[in-house]
Amino acid sequence: MMSATSTAPDQRKTSLWVVATPIGNLGDMSTRATQTLQAVDLILCEDTRHSRKLCQASAISTPLKSLHEHNEAQLIAELLQRLQQGEQMALISDAGTPLISDPGYRLVKACHEARLTVAAVPGPCAAIAALSVAGLPSDRFSFQGFLPAKSAARKKRLQGLVHEPATMIFYESPQRLQASVRDMLEVFGDLRLACQCRELTKAFETSNLGTLAELEALLAADPDQSRGEQVLLVAGQPAADREPGITPAVIALHAELCQHLPPRLAAGLLSQHLGVSRNALYALRLAAGRT
Repeated sequence: MMSATSTAPDQRKTSLWVVATPIGNLGDMSTRATQTLQAVDLILCEDTRHSRKLCQASAISTPLKSLHEHNEAQLIAELLQRLQQGEQMALISDAGTPLISDPGYRLVKACHEARLTVAAVPGPCAAIAALSVAGLPSDRFSFQGFLPAKSAARKKRLQGLVHEPATMIFYESPQRLQASVRDMLEVFGDLRLACQCRELTKAFETSNLGTLAELEALLAADPDQSRGEQVLLVAGQPAADREPGITPAVIALHAELCQHLPPRLAAGLLSQHLGVSRNALYALRLAAGRT
């Protein structure tokens, strides 16, 4: 059954606004976001010191209150009481769209349960911005957030994603970027396409598309590529990977033959002698960005 909060909200009815803010470039602050933050009674943010700079830049004088993963559960009762008394609040994160690997889920859920209207003021999101420039399939994607900090747990998580067919989007810290790429290479294989997007919308924004092996080599050769905010995107498992007989050794042999023969002819020879699918092997080559 549809919740009462599913009706289209307006400025008079809405209790909680979930407002996206810039991920780097302050020019991405929308007029609607600014007007909403100016109009509400309270802005809930992760770090008041960080958000105060944004507010000062946009002439927003609304009071700020910290809401983060360590105090969100304790604050909900107080915030709900104020909202039920008619106050309006806005929820923002340090950057981008709230709740995307940021706190706020408990509060939003509690508002719905209390029949308080929640409305979105959409805008910047690092995951979507990265997907739009990565050069990987975007018709289907899955957001995976941050991987575990320790390698063993990280590999276990990645192994559960080996057969994921959609493009996967990960957030990663600069300190763990190289280690995560190494683990991805080990789990997904060196031919899996990936893209590293760093410092999106900022002065040193870069997007590096290649195989996981190429990406690992780039990060090792240029430490500057590990600096700043990071989004990693990894292509989903190609359908050809699930074909019987197409092992990493066969893929490597095909790659070696392709140095001397057209990929389709090389795939045909392997199909003739090893019994593997020519079309699947050729499709795998194309999926890896090789012709």
